[in-house]
Amino acid sequence: MLKRKKGSSFSLTYVFASFFGALMVAGAFAYYNYKFSEYKFFDFQNHIFYMQKDIFVPRSEKYTVLVYSSNMQKSKDISQKLIKDNPILAIDLYQKRFKGEDSMIPVTSGMNTLLAFIQRFNIYEIPCAFEIKRFKKSMYKQNTQIEVIK
Repeated sequence: MLKRKKGSSFSLTYVFASFFGALMVAGAFAYYNYKFSEYKFFDFQNHIFYMQKDIFVPRSEKYTVLVYSSNMQKSKDISQKLIKDNPILAIDLYQKRFKGEDSMIPVTSGMNTLLAFIQRFNIYEIPCAFEIKRFKKSMYKQNTQIEVIK
């Protein structure tokens, strides 16, 4: 009769356990990267927006961004449908410059900047709104999903 050797320290169980452990770490890393990149970044230093006569310089930690066209809707009517926890940064695609009211900061820009903004945040319908939060100095990160305002 043959004698069995005692189990070696290199068993199949250890191989599978280390494989699944590495797979779980890789999965967690991929999920974290996906969640972090799900929302977009925007740097106000690289893209200039204008208020009535001045260049817009962000000062608040958070803004509610409202994208609309003053040719189609009135910003005052739309802003009443928004929760006003943060100042409202109202970006007019029709490019009119209005005076700010209450916590609303109306801004506009050149067509190239507006197109870059729309493309960056994947905006397909207006009016819409979302929140941005300061990430670094003049760089802001999208903090909520884009909601179409009806």
